Amino acid sequence: MGWIFLLLGVMAEATSHVALKSTNGFTNLLPSTIVILGHLVAFLFLGQAMKDLPVGIVHASWAGLAIVVVTAMSSLIHKEHLDAKIWLGMAIVAVGIAVINLSGTSHSH
Repeated sequence: MGWIFLLLGVMAEATSHVALKSTNGFTNLLPSTIVILGHLVAFLFLGQAMKDLPVGIVHASWAGLAIVVVTAMSSLIHKEHLDAKIWLGMAIVAVGIAVINLSGTSHSH
């Protein structure tokens, strides 16, 4: 269940970060509300994830996955151009997350 909460937290945070660009310095109400609620929901889910998973695994996975998801979402929503070097970097981040999680270290407390 911890992994599900982690993924939900990543999605909430990524949505929040992508909405941040549209806040216009927190002068636009809807995107500003999405940012604030998104961060609140993200931390609620991450707190739940940490009941089952070690802090280091949650933090590393959260940070790496958030980088990849925010980059992909901003490319789609804000039409930001991403060249091959950026996608290569995203692949490296994804491999790093996989290595951390497949390292054979127990995820139990």
